[in-house]
Formats: sequence, structure tokens, C-alpha cells
Amino acid sequence: MIRTESLRVDDGLLLLGRLDGRLQTSSCADIFLARSRLEGAAALAGLAGVPIVMRDLQEWIAGRTPPPRASEGLNDPISVAAIFHLALSAGDDLKDPLARATLNVLRTVLDDRTEAEAYGAEDLAHFGTMWRQLRTAADAPFPSGDLLAVADRIFELFALTEPATPSGFDVVSIDGRALNLPPPERDRTWLIAAAVPRMLYRAGFTTKVIPALVLMPKFLPSSPIDLLPTLVQAIRRTAQAGLRDLDSIERAASRIKTGLAVTKRSKAPLLARLQLCYPGLQPNAVSRLLGITPQGARKLLASLPQPSRPMLI
Repeated sequence: MIRTESLRVDDGLLLLGRLDGRLQTSSCADIFLARSRLEGAAALAGLAGVPIVMRDLQEWIAGRTPPPRASEGLNDPISVAAIFHLALSAGDDLKDPLARATLNVLRTVLDDRTEAEAYGAEDLAHFGTMWRQLRTAADAPFPSGDLLAVADRIFELFALTEPATPSGFDVVSIDGRALNLPPPERDRTWLIAAAVPRMLYRAGFTTKVIPALVLMPKFLPSSPIDLLPTLVQAIRRTAQAGLRDLDSIERAASRIKTGLAVTKRSKAPLLARLQLCYPGLQPNAVSRLLGITPQGARKLLASLPQPSRPMLI
């Protein structure tokens, strides 16, 4: 399926191109990419068997809660902190200055590396080597610039994640029967999904890495050809949602410009833009981000209009 073949108004690749083109000129591209990073991380967590929503990540980043599900006593296969760290690491070595700037802002508020070590050190040891191997393989040149080449690469990466067949555990039941139990396995498909936005960028479908484009189903079909319709549908759905989100962000940003009566030197407009990505930022985070005192951060937060909340009656 070549990108210029049978394009329709609602074609997923056409919508993706429209979104990518708008990000080249939009003054809100930084906000969009920051939110896209959170959307992608939440989608990866769902694929890894740890269902969360973007709001859970925003609460953690804002300093209101520990990592999602970390304090709930759940027997999750992997910690959200480890997933989040590996998702952010997907773009660590990219040269896009805008993506780098948004990542630096996020890490000023929340150091994902420290959080992953604190909450998911065992997960990093288990998945880290495989993740680095997959990222290197995902960056290899593509033989052609079509979606089938991306689907083929996904299956190549899936083959790399297949663990060697280890011996099971020999146990003896209470009635004397000898049993061989297979070792527990942890799903690794989400690691491949984390590399899909990068592969779309390397294959020329986008000029920036758009982190929300994880696209992958939880279970792969039998062949790359069978995977194509799923990728096309996921691209259409994600691009449509991205265009709507970008429209909403641009409207909110325009209201910030016209709705705040502040001086030119005020940092209130910048903080209001940051809160579009990370609502509920605490004073200590604002102090680090804007280079002001904690007292100044509290005063600045108090000067911003508070979002309206529905009243229970």
C-alpha cells in the first residue's frame, strides 16, 4: 500500500500528513507533542496490561500522586514508572529541537529516570536490554516508503522479542505426581509499540516523532499483510483525534493571550500554557520550571483563573 494510492478525504495517511504539516507551523506544537507523549505512554501501559488514562499521568507529573497504581496494591506485570521512562527514552537521541525542549520541560518537573529506579528497578533490568535492541533494529533503513515495510519491520522486531525456550519448574504434587510447570512470561508487544512512532518517522511518514502513534493491537495477526488494515485504522483514528486535540489546544492558547491582563514581563501566560499539558502543577514544580521563588510560584498560581468544575447537587 503506497502512500499516494487511493487517497480519500478521510484516508488515515492523508490525515496523518495534514496533522504533521500543521505541526510545522503551529505555535502550539510544543503543547501538542507534550500531550501526545502522555497519550502514547498511557496507550503503552494499556498494552502492557496496566490500564491507566492520561489524567493519571498528569496527576503524577503535577506532584499530586505517586506513580499510577503504585500505591494500590495491584499485582501489575510492570510498573507505570518503568513504562513511562522507556516511552520517554524512545526519543532521547532524536535531534528535533522542539521534541528535545518539551522533554527537558517534562524532566524539570518529573525526573522519569529517578522515578523508574525507585518504583521499577526490576522492570528496567528485565526489559531494558531488549528495549535498546529493539530501538536499534527499528532505526535500520527501510527498503521502501510504504506501510507494508513498517508492518514487516514490526514482525521482525516481534521475532527478536521471542524468548528462548527455558526449562520449566519441576514440582511434585501431594499425591506423588511429577509436574513440569512453564516459567511465567511477561508480554513484550508493548515494547514494539513504543518504537512504532519512531519507525513512522524513519520511514518518512512524519517529519516529527508523534508519540501517540503507537498503533499496535495487543495481539498480532498472523502476517504483515493482515496487520495492514489494523495499522491503517489506527492511523486514521489517532490522526483524527490529534487534529481535534490540536484545534482545541490552539483555541485554549488564543484565550490565554486575550484573557490574561498582565504585563509583558509576566510569566503567567507561560505558566497557563504549561498547564494545558500538566494541569494542577504544584508550587515547587512551578518554581523549578520558571526559575522563581516558591512564594512567587504560589502567587503566580493564585493569579490564574481556576478551571470551572461541575457542581454536585
